[in-house]
Amino acid sequence: MRPYLVAAIQMTSLPKLEKNLAEAEELIDLAVRRGAELVCLPENFSFMGEEPEKLAQAPEIAEQTEKFLKTTAQRFQVTLLAGGFPVPTESGKVYNTALLIDPSGNELARYQKVHLFDVNLPDGNTYQESFTVMAGQQLPSVYHSEDLGNLGLSVCYDVRFPELYRHLSRQGAQVLFVPAAFTAYTGKDHWEVLLKARAIENTCYVVAPAQTGNHYGRRYTHGHAMIIDPWGVILDDAGDKPGFAIAEIQPTRLEQVRVQMPSLKHRVF
Repeated sequence: MRPYLVAAIQMTSLPKLEKNLAEAEELIDLAVRRGAELVCLPENFSFMGEEPEKLAQAPEIAEQTEKFLKTTAQRFQVTLLAGGFPVPTESGKVYNTALLIDPSGNELARYQKVHLFDVNLPDGNTYQESFTVMAGQQLPSVYHSEDLGNLGLSVCYDVRFPELYRHLSRQGAQVLFVPAAFTAYTGKDHWEVLLKARAIENTCYVVAPAQTGNHYGRRYTHGHAMIIDPWGVILDDAGDKPGFAIAEIQPTRLEQVRVQMPSLKHRVF
């Protein structure tokens, strides 16, 4: 693992596939121009709309998104994390799928979101992700990269389940991805504190691309894509507008924190 810049993209994705992909490409371009070698896209980056509409368009969304990721990674010679998009299953539902793609357009890792967001919030909004999404059956694996370190995948609602990240840290994770479309209502109270907790308890960097603003109807997301170091320090925060957070992953900082706070070595259970 060597030092490198990572970018966490922030978008206001809409129920418009082509528009979203064009915006993602523009933001990837800007991040690469800033020196980013690893660029991370949020959950639902290629399509964010009503669940039945997403289900109806899922075959096209999946096909166009995977094609976009591979060609864009090759064009910009960058490693891409796709934070979550629908991939059809034989059941008629979709997997909420995260992909890690290398600069040659090759798939490095694939994760199907295991924790589904079925919640009735006090603000009156109800979310039933399981209505259209099938839960993944396997915990994410860690991709071991000689240059970029050991990369652990997750998606959005997973951040509330610390056992998933302990699973990743036990596989040697050094950088944890938490691409999200966090609701505005919960995000204001929970987003930052949960990300910091996952970084601190696993002494890992956390890279959290995000959705922000109004996407359709009453669907508002919190924003604040951010990158956090293993001590829980926020290195960059994208605020509440489309753009990106960018920061350096430093192996010496990771080693320093793990020496100062060797909690991973003190695990009992």
